[in-house]
Amino acid sequence: MGNPYNVMAATCPSRTVLHRIGARWTVFVVNALDGGPMRFTELKAHIRGITSKALTETLRAMEYDGLISRTEIPANPPHVEYALTDLGRSLLTPLRAVREWAERHVPDIERARAQADGKR
Repeated sequence: MGNPYNVMAATCPSRTVLHRIGARWTVFVVNALDGGPMRFTELKAHIRGITSKALTETLRAMEYDGLISRTEIPANPPHVEYALTDLGRSLLTPLRAVREWAERHVPDIERARAQADGKR
C-alpha cells in the first residue's frame, strides 16, 4: 500500500505538517536543540534575531505538534527545558541538508539577485 498523503492535494493534512516545518523559526529551533536540551533564555541567545514572542509561539506550536518536549525542572529557581522528541530529531537530517545547501549556494543566489537587480 502506498503513501495515502499527497502534499499537492488541497485538503491533505500533510500541508499543515509542511507548514510547521517551513514556519519561519522552526528550522532554527530544531538546529539549536540538536546539541541537547536548552532553556528559553539559552535558545533566545542562540537564535539571534528572534523575539521572545516569536520564540514562545514557535515553542508552543512545536510542542503541540510533538516535535519538542517541555520539561519543568524543580531546581532553585525552577526552570523549563526544551528538547527535541524522537519525531523532532527525525527532522535533523533533512533540515541539515537544506541548511548545507543554503550555506553552500549563498554566492549563487547573491549573483542571481545582483543580475536581476541590474535588469530593473
